[in-house]
Amino acid sequence: MKNYGIVIVGVIAVLALIIGFSATKQNQSQSLAGLVVERGEIRIGYIVYPPLLFKDQATGKLSGVSYDLVEAAAKKLSLKTNWVEEVGWGSAIEGLKTKRYDILGTQMWPNSARAREAVFSVAPMNSVIYPYVRTGDQRFNENLLKLNSNQYTISALEGEMATFIAKEDFPQAKVNALPQLSSTAEVFLNIINGKADIAFVEPSTANDFLKSNPGKVERVGNSPIRTLGNSFVFKRGEESMVSMWNVALKELINDGTVTRTLEKYSVASDYILNR
Repeated sequence: MKNYGIVIVGVIAVLALIIGFSATKQNQSQSLAGLVVERGEIRIGYIVYPPLLFKDQATGKLSGVSYDLVEAAAKKLSLKTNWVEEVGWGSAIEGLKTKRYDILGTQMWPNSARAREAVFSVAPMNSVIYPYVRTGDQRFNENLLKLNSNQYTISALEGEMATFIAKEDFPQAKVNALPQLSSTAEVFLNIINGKADIAFVEPSTANDFLKSNPGKVERVGNSPIRTLGNSFVFKRGEESMVSMWNVALKELINDGTVTRTLEKYSVASDYILNR
């Protein structure tokens, strides 16, 4: 009887291990969409980037176009939101890969390099990117290709789209890449203070800076250097989550929420609505 007891205990232990292993494997294989729906909450990482996302430094309160769209999409999907972490452009995708959050809640412009690491939602609206210089600087008015020289410096945030544009279009130019969590205002201050010659930004960002610094910078010409979609970003391989999110975004486009959100922040003329 003693031996039978030992055998029974052994069998129970093995079964417990098998059940535990199966549960672990099931949890590991469950899609992000399944996990999010199961817990009823989506965890959000974010980048402070007006007007898409503002953060009140005194209270920590968030607002902005991206913030409102995430809240509205989550409501459509009957999900609570948990804004868990502020990140920088260069580390944002790594946070998705390590599962610190489920979505990057500040919209990001997709490109091939980023697509190797993450998957992008549909873009509710597009941005147009222009070169900006210190007011009165006419060196690049006739020919922007002149910038492709090591005597000129491009101001940018580390990991932000301007660094990709610089590498692709102006590889000979130097880049003054500020730390990831620097404000976009510092990109312009580099130009004003003579530490850089030019920056590549969208009009809404420039206009936000000019509110506090009127007449300090100006746009070079009327031809955008890029037109890019403003997408939400997820971990690569989570296409089912992206598909679910896209349905909610398309509803927000069709019911006018995206238009009203852009108008709320007085930036409707700075973006191209996608339908």
